[in-house]
Amino acid sequence: MKKICLFTAITVFSYAGWALGQKVGMMTAFGLSFVGSVLGVFVGWWINENYFE
Repeated sequence: MKKICLFTAITVFSYAGWALGQKVGMMTAFGLSFVGSVLGVFVGWWINENYFE
């Protein structure tokens, strides 16, 4: 279940960062996508720890 939580959260947060950054430019989209991916790791881990274990 941990892998599913991580994969889903990383995908959602990475896409959100890309969508926000794309309005400014390509490098901003790339940077915010990276930040969203890192945030997604923490959110996915937190969801897994608090709701599934």
